Amino acid sequence: MKLVDYSCKNQVLLVVLLSLMILSCDKFSQDVTIVPPSAPPLSRSTIGYGMLTSSYTHILDNPQQGAVSLGYLRKGAVVPVLERKLVENNKRIESWVLVKGTYEGWLKEENIEIYENESQAKTAAELLN
Repeated sequence: MKLVDYSCKNQVLLVVLLSLMILSCDKFSQDVTIVPPSAPPLSRSTIGYGMLTSSYTHILDNPQQGAVSLGYLRKGAVVPVLERKLVENNKRIESWVLVKGTYEGWLKEENIEIYENESQAKTAAELLN
């Protein structure tokens, strides 16, 4: 019966693995500059694009009930959404959005659906009809 010396085989295997590790590390020894992709929430000036869901929605100069109406937008209109704001009204929190279209002003977020980009909002507006 022949006895196999496993300790010698293990040592050879260990030397081979260590050699491979050392050789593979040489490729990545240079400094590599990583440029992250632009993150849309940090790099764009709008939150998204909104499509009006109410028949007529008044655009107000302030995010509050009783503010001055600057004009109105019709159902299906697509506008850039610049800002969101939570406002307390009679112990209720309401969400308002600042839009910029024919008029730049505020409207309640319940009157608008917000999409990531303009083409999504326009597609939703087309499907609305």
